[in-house]
Amino acid sequence: MIRTHLAEQFSLPTDQIEMMMPSFIAALSSHMQNLENALEQNNPLLLGKAGHTIKGAFLNLGLGDCATVAMRIEERGKQGDTSIDYRSLVEDLRVRIKPLLR
Repeated sequence: MIRTHLAEQFSLPTDQIEMMMPSFIAALSSHMQNLENALEQNNPLLLGKAGHTIKGAFLNLGLGDCATVAMRIEERGKQGDTSIDYRSLVEDLRVRIKPLLR
């Protein structure tokens, strides 16, 4: 799915996509770690910022469902909303991307 998206959206040849995939996955893993760190600090504004960053990564990879969850984290975090269950949203993302991070 990611490979198809990259080929169609960015007109990348298969060999270039294969060469770039480890970097994309490493960046996604790093962004996820930043999101989890913000969650542990219990800081909605940091969550909003981390949500924004990982949302962009998801969109670049064609992972729209994940981007939607990240956008919710971003928007609510930037508002300083403490009533939302960020932990369950981050866990949802963790479960969704786990197969990619193997």
